[in-house]
Order: sequence, then structure tokens, then C-alpha cells
Amino acid sequence: MTVVLVEGESDRIALITLAERMGIRIPEVRVVGGSKGARRAAAELSGTRLLGLVDRGERADFERVLDTVFVCDPDLEAEFVRALGISGVETVIAEQGELSSFRSLQQQPFQRDRPPEAQLARFFGGRSGNKARYARLLAEAVPLDRVPAPLAALLAAI
Repeated sequence: MTVVLVEGESDRIALITLAERMGIRIPEVRVVGGSKGARRAAAELSGTRLLGLVDRGERADFERVLDTVFVCDPDLEAEFVRALGISGVETVIAEQGELSSFRSLQQQPFQRDRPPEAQLARFFGGRSGNKARYARLLAEAVPLDRVPAPLAALLAAI
């Protein structure tokens, strides 16, 4: 049996969405509630093949307890932004009727001079539930030949 450990719900949603699109039967994906939860989850699942998906900044917490870890650089949302491009992500946002909200965020004094990738990161993390909702939407939108490398590699390892 294989279990995939992920930091948060958005990671779980993205993996399941991509697996369904690719016709891959995915094993249990367990949210550990942040990278510090990996140790506890690994101890509970002793004897189980464990794979992990984690953000770059928290990789050490996963690598201490898992043999196989796939790392998003710097995080899941940035992986999708690179795969879809800024305009592709803006298309997804527009389809949700939220492009004017994103444009308003871009005009805020602190955001004006920041790169679009940083603005998008703020947009995704700025509202409760946004990261999980957009994880599904971006995973649905990304062309299957451009699935972010850590996600594609993890799915191939299953």
C-alpha cells in the first residue's frame, strides 16, 4: 500500500484532480497539516510506502522522515503559474469572475511594484478557501503535457 503525505488541502486537491484527468488510480492522500505533521503521520503509517509532496521551504521536515519527497519550488501555486503562464492563470481567474478583484490587488501600493508571480501568490492566499479552490481550477486548466514537474513525477511514482 502507498500513501501520499501532503502539507495542506490544496496539495491534496491538485493531486487528485490531476490523477483523475490522467486516469491514474491514486492511493490515499493524507493532509498532515503543515510540514511538521510529517513525522507524526509517518510514525502512524510505519511499514507503508510513503511519498511526499512539500513546498521548498519545508522540504527538510519531509526528507527527515520520508525516502521519496517531491518538492514544489517555492510552492504549489508557483508551479501552476509557471506551467500555465501569467496569462493562462489570469484566464482561470477571469472565468471565476474575479479578474477585477485581482486587478484591484495589483494596484494596491504594496503590490504595484511586485512581480505578477508575487501578486498571484497574494491573491491565492488572501481569502479563506482560495488556495484549495484555485488548486482544483489550475489543475483542471493545465495541459497534461505541462503538468508541473514535481506533480508529474509524484504521479508517475504511484
